[in-house]
Order: sequence, then C-alpha cells, then structure tokens
Amino acid sequence: MSAPAVITDPASVKADYRAAKADLLPRFKAASRVESLMQTLSRTTDDALRRAWLVCELPDSAALVAVGGYGRGELAPFSDIDILVLLPDDAPSELDARIERFIGMAWDLGLELGSSVRTAAQCIEEAGNDVTVRTSLLEARRITGSTALFQDFVLRFNDALDPRAFFQAKVLEMRQRHAKFQDTPYSLEPNIKESPGGLRDLQLILWIARAAGFGRSWKELDERGLITAREARELRRNEAFLKMLRARLHVIAGRRQDVLVFDLQTAAAESFGYSATQARRASEQLMRRYYWAAKAVTQLATILIQNIEAQLFPRTSGITRVLSDRFVEKQGMIEIASDDVFERAPTAILEAFLLYEMTPGTKGLSARTLRALYNAREIMDSRWRRDPENRRLFIEILKQPQGITHALRLMNQTSVLGRYLLNFRRIVGQMQHDLYHVYTVDQHILMVLRNLRRFALAEHAHEYPFCSQLMANFERQWVLYVAALFHDIAKGRGGDHSTLGMADARRFCRDHGMAADDGALVVWLVQHHLTMSQVAQKQDTSDPEVIKQFAELVGDERRLTALYLLTVADIRGTSPKVWNTWKGKLLEDLYRMTLAVLGGARPDEHSEIKTRKEEALALLRLETVPENAHRALWDELDVGYFLRHDAADIAWQTRVLHRHVRTEAPIVRARPSPIGEALQVLVYVPDRSDLFAGICSYFDRNSLSVLDARVSTTRHGYALDNFIVARTDDDVQYRDIANLVEQQLATRLSSDTPLPEPSKGRLSRLSRTFPITPRVDLRADERGQYYILSVSANDRPGLLYSIARVLAEHRIGVHAARINTLGERVEDVFLLDGRGLSDNRLQIQLETELLRAIAV
Repeated sequence: MSAPAVITDPASVKADYRAAKADLLPRFKAASRVESLMQTLSRTTDDALRRAWLVCELPDSAALVAVGGYGRGELAPFSDIDILVLLPDDAPSELDARIERFIGMAWDLGLELGSSVRTAAQCIEEAGNDVTVRTSLLEARRITGSTALFQDFVLRFNDALDPRAFFQAKVLEMRQRHAKFQDTPYSLEPNIKESPGGLRDLQLILWIARAAGFGRSWKELDERGLITAREARELRRNEAFLKMLRARLHVIAGRRQDVLVFDLQTAAAESFGYSATQARRASEQLMRRYYWAAKAVTQLATILIQNIEAQLFPRTSGITRVLSDRFVEKQGMIEIASDDVFERAPTAILEAFLLYEMTPGTKGLSARTLRALYNAREIMDSRWRRDPENRRLFIEILKQPQGITHALRLMNQTSVLGRYLLNFRRIVGQMQHDLYHVYTVDQHILMVLRNLRRFALAEHAHEYPFCSQLMANFERQWVLYVAALFHDIAKGRGGDHSTLGMADARRFCRDHGMAADDGALVVWLVQHHLTMSQVAQKQDTSDPEVIKQFAELVGDERRLTALYLLTVADIRGTSPKVWNTWKGKLLEDLYRMTLAVLGGARPDEHSEIKTRKEEALALLRLETVPENAHRALWDELDVGYFLRHDAADIAWQTRVLHRHVRTEAPIVRARPSPIGEALQVLVYVPDRSDLFAGICSYFDRNSLSVLDARVSTTRHGYALDNFIVARTDDDVQYRDIANLVEQQLATRLSSDTPLPEPSKGRLSRLSRTFPITPRVDLRADERGQYYILSVSANDRPGLLYSIARVLAEHRIGVHAARINTLGERVEDVFLLDGRGLSDNRLQIQLETELLRAIAV
C-alpha cells in the first residue's frame, strides 16, 4: 500500500487500515507459512501510522520508530505495536499536543499501542538502566521522519551496547522466565511465546547474536560456525511452526492470545488439519507436535547459547581435568574427548550422564557433547538398549547420592531417556485430561521422582520431616525411583495403566538384574500406587476393619513405607492445587494406624477410644477444666465420635461445650485449623433434617470451601459437627474471620429461614473444556447400618450445598462426609443414615435428583 501525498481525513486512515487487516486475518488461518503475512501486516501498520503522522502534522525533525517485535517487521495478528517517537534534543514543547493526538489516533485505529517519547540521549540512558528497553531498542526500525536523527540514534546506541553485559542480562532473564514455568516446556497449557522452548527463546538467541555482531539470522549463525546447517534447518522449521501456531491462535481467539489454553486447543488443532481418532483427540495430536518442537528448541538453544558464550568469553584455559579416556571437564562442563566418541563407543552415551552426577561442580554437558548426542539418536537402537553395560550404567545413574533429578531431566531433554525406555518415549508430550494433572505424563513422572529425591536430601528435610525421616531409613532408595519411573508409564494406551505398567516394570526389573524382593516391590507399587490415597480420602479410616484390610493388602512395613512415600510424591507431582496439609494428615494417619497393625497391634476400637479419652483428659487438665466436667457431654457421645476425632479435637470441643450440653441456642466456634491453612468450625445445635444443608449453604455463600466434615449425633438428639473449611484467596487470615463466621453462622442456624435455591455456580474454564460424566453411587455398607453415597463431578461453586439440599428434602441425615477435591474434580463420599433408604424406589429417586443437582 502507498500513502496519498496529502492526508487530512482520519476516518479514511482508519477505514483503510481496518479493511486491509480484515482481509489479512483469514489468510493467517489458512497459510502453510505465516512469515510473509506477518511482514505484510507490519507494512500495513507502517502505512497507517505514516498517514496518521501526516494527519497530526508532526515535523520532519522527529522520527517515528518501530521497536520490539514490530521493529523486526513481524506482527502476529493481534500483537502489541511498540513505537518510539524519537525527538531531537531541541524539540519545542508545543509538539506535545500533536504527539498526544497522534497516539490517540493510533489507538483509534485499533492498535494495541505501547509508546514512548524520548530523545536519543534519553533512550541511551533508559537502555543502560533496563535490559528490556535495551532489547526493544536493539530492533529499532525507522517508519517515517528524520533519517539523520534515526541514524544518529543507532550509532549512539550501538556504541553504548556492551555485548557481554547484554548476554549475561538476557541469560539471567531467561532463567527467571523459565523458573516461572517450572523449567519445563510440558505444561498442559503452555505459553507459546514465553514458555521454555517457545518463541522467546529463539528471539533471545538472535538478540544476543545480533548484539555481539555474530549475525541476524539462522543462516548467518550457520555461516559463522555457531550452528550446523542441519541445526539451522531444525531451528527454522520449528520457528515457523511456532509462529504459525501463535498466529492461528490469535485469529481463533480474536485477540492477542499466547497461552494455548484447553478451550482453544481443539480449534487450533483442526486449523492444522488434525481430526479426532478413536485413540487420540485432535488437540492431543497438535500438542504432541508442539511439545516435540519445544523440546527441539530447548536442546538447540542450549547448544547455541553455550557456543555464543564461548565466543564472547574466550578462556585461555582449556581442559580442566581428564575424567576418562572418553570425557574431559572443560570450563565446568562435561565434554567428549572426540566428536565420534558415541559412534565408537555407544555406552559412552549413558556414561556422560553418570559422570555429570559424579563430578562435583559441573554445570552440565557442553555444547559439543549435546550436539553429539543430538546426532547420535540413530545409535540408540534395540541392540544398544540390550547391552549389559548400558543396563548397569542406567542403574548406577539411579543409585548416585546427588544429581539424579538433573540427570534424568537432561536425559529426557536430549531424548536419551525415551530412547533407552521405549515406553517412556511413548508418553513424552502425552497429555492428561483428568482435571487435576497440570503436566504431561513424562513431566509428571519426573516431578514425582524429584519429590522422592527431595525426601532423601538433608537440605529439604524441613519441607516434609516425616517423609524425610522414613526415606533416611529406607534401604536401597533407588528402588523407589524405579517405581516412580514406571507408575504412570502405561497411560494413554487404553485399559488400566496400573495393570499395564506392571508388565513394563516387571520386564525392566528382570532385564536389569534386580533382586527378586526389590523387583516384586517395584511391580507391587506400580499396581497399587493409587490405593493408599483412595483409602485415605474415600474410606472411613476410623473403622478398624478398613485399617485391617489395608494392612492385609500391604503385608509388611517396607511396602507400607514405600507406598506412603510414593503416594505423597505422586499427589504433590500432579498440581500445586491438589496437595494440601489436610490430605497430608489423612495419609500420615493411615500410615501410622496401619503400621501399628503390622507391628502386631490388634485393631481394637475399645483400646483406641480409651487412649484418646485419656489423652483428651490430660489436655483438659492443662486448660484447668474441672475434673469431671467432661462427663455431661461424653455420656451423650457414641463410639463413632471418639473414633472419628483425635484427642486434641475431643479436648477442644469438650472445653467449648461442657457448659452447654442442653442449650437451645446454637453454639458455633471457629479457630485456625491446627493442620494447614484452613478454619476449623464446630457446630452444636439440636439436630434437624436440613441442618447439614443449612451449614453448607452458609459456607457456599461466603466462599468457604469444605475440605472435611465430621458429623455426629448425640444420644439426646444434638448435632455435633466439625468442619474444616478454606478460602481460595491466598491472603486470608483465618484468625481474623473466625469471630465473623461464629456470629453469622449462629444467626443463620437460629432463624427459620427456608433453604435458599442452590446457586448454579459457573464451571471453571478447564471443567467446561473437559467435562466429566457426573456419577452417583448409593449402596448399603457391609453392616447395613448406613448407606454410602459416592459422588463424582466437575467442581463448581455451590456443588456441596446442592447435594446437601437434596438429602435434606428427603430428610436423610448425614453421618459423616469425606470431601475430596482433585483440582477441578470432586470425589465426595457421604455416610448416610440408613433409615428409609432400603426402599428401592426412594434410592432411584434420590440418585436421579442428585444427578440432576450436580449436572450443569
């Protein structure tokens, strides 16, 4: 497009620009390459800004400069437009009004503008203080205005630019950026631009290369010898894919959208021609391609950055020390002694990672070593996998006292881990659509292994002291690492991944010569890695029979300890949202109770109750509660109450209630939970059928999420209910809201206000994208005294109250509740009063109404 000689009509500028952009946008979605379209959009934007510059009568002495990505001449459909109005040192102050008009007109065009107004001297000063400004100005490009002023700025900027300082600042910035994404490209909703392996990593390399004068393109870096021709082709190919994916995401979203969120993944996949198959969704196929591209970018970027660093910071010292006849340490990196070492001795591939662990002070593998690994992929074949020396080396890698997590992550990044364990290769980039995992399967497995390693390291003992204590006394800790590698390795194949994974684990243990008892433990852990969390979170662990059955399944202390450690590491490795201190307590309590049974203790509820009562009385005496004051309350409590509460809770509730055993007014007391960041709420009031629903209604309306509910009914007809609740906002101070909860909930329970209609809280974006089929299961327990109601559904505000209200309408009492939230999914279990529920028609009606209540 070319601008008319004289432009006086802002409306025509706006109309022309919007028409040109509207013509371009559909082409982004259909094009097989988008670089030329990005350049066309940049030129179109240039033209509109030139015309606006003329409309606003800005002087020839100033210059309009594109900076940042716009300065490169590349614009994704809805990218920000970063500009600099460059002024001469003697610019008159009356220019301010014209510049404001120009910027306003640019916004009116529909441009997401990022603007600055500076002289050349001010630009140099700002660039010296802020590496982000320095980076943006590095790609400055004149759009219109004074050529001489712009060239003077470029000369002064280049003279002031220190390539070494710029390199160090950008690498530090990259590390900080990667840390925000847990140093992995394998997030289920990656940021195409900012995540490790994304476009920003590629841009960073070109920035530092450009600042150092090494080149402005992959071709120029190839010509300079910083990368090979093959690596340059790989970089261009993956860059083109990432740019195309980002551009299509913008068009699909109709706005700037760099995060590949779940609800846009299917549309993005279809734009690439992917379609769902019986085995995989279209989105999974696209994401697999994205992860492999990000992985390649990560590998090649590491090589390039090291090579640029070597040229910017040449060191006179060469080899620090010789590590073996195949490897040396050079400038803190493990380096191959010759380029063909892996071809001559394929076992050296795993030896490199073992040396990385065993050599203190090393920072990683050198660019030369990484390049050789990248080119040695064809060597890692079935013969290589079967080599006894490789099998020995792999086990040695797992046995080292330091560096295991770093070594395995690096093995995955360089594709060595997937080449050695072929079934691991199948789950690299494998997505998980279960609403609580936030990582791909391979990344989750490595997170679980990392968590186990942290239990074994003294510097992390403060995080989970009990786990660290158990790990310190566990023989052959590396056996647990094998179990971690295989616990989810069969996901995505169809069928039960625990059962399928057992076969993989059994084969590995046999092939690697593991002792029979260690191999049996690994296979058993893979089979039962979900069992302990299910028992702790879904079953009534106050029932001695539950503990007895779990102890029989476990069999011995070593298995119990191994399963406990793997379970904690597994839950913590799913998502930061899934683990909480309350779940930790449930698992630890189950461990301790099971250990006692394995040690010969009989699961005798009478002796357990006696012990808890004695401990509670000791605590009451410390708080100067009169000697026999507890009797009035305790005489009204059944065995179940004492089994469901520990001594500390019994003492607290007794201290609060012993003077009010027959009160007519509701008693509500709240305190910060002794376990984790939550609020413990005690409710004592004459029982009624809608009580549980009324309490849940209050919590729902005040954005308090119920983590646990322990409901008891006294012999004289009072409800004694204990709740653990939490707010979703992180900055809440539970001590500050305790009094408010006490007053408001007591007032609510004193009124005769009918139960409100449940609020149909909106599902989260993730739950809307991956809805699960609601499930309700109602069945009598083994003794026929109670009914167990299991509910599985997408989580949403008001869900628990919706369930409780249906139960209240049918006058069904809740005896206990296990509220189990797994990210965006709930798996709740209720123990219901069995009176009346033996009627089959009522059961069907109840299940139907509950399904209707939990559906969205």
